[in-house]
Amino acid sequence: MIGSLGRMTSQQNTQTMKPATAAKKLGVYLPATPASFQEGVVSRAELNALQSDPPEWLQELRRNGPHPRPVVASKLGVSISGLARGGITDPLTTEQIDALKAEMPEWLQQERATQADVRKEAARLKAKREEEAGKPDKSGQ
Repeated sequence: MIGSLGRMTSQQNTQTMKPATAAKKLGVYLPATPASFQEGVVSRAELNALQSDPPEWLQELRRNGPHPRPVVASKLGVSISGLARGGITDPLTTEQIDALKAEMPEWLQQERATQADVRKEAARLKAKREEEAGKPDKSGQ
């Protein structure tokens, strides 16, 4: 048993991930990253270093893109499904995202409204759960 615990500790210290996983955690579009990033593996320590002290290439990608769909959706205030319904299937640059916000096409207005409704409903359900969780304490007197 002690030997297996030792191996577990060793595995935790050298945990690595594929570049695609690291790119997802960093919120960047993998094909836009440097070849050295795409072709290697990323350790947990390297990922932490990239997050805490991002190199220029990472800062540039985060600033200007191209951005992966989850980031595009977030910047536009819609869901990933909403992007697809709007015909957006490719990564977009910050400039393209800003242009869409300025243009505010009908599909984007509809998807933002849908997303706002989803958030309101989630907040309502959360408040209801919190209220119901508090009721037994009050009635238990």
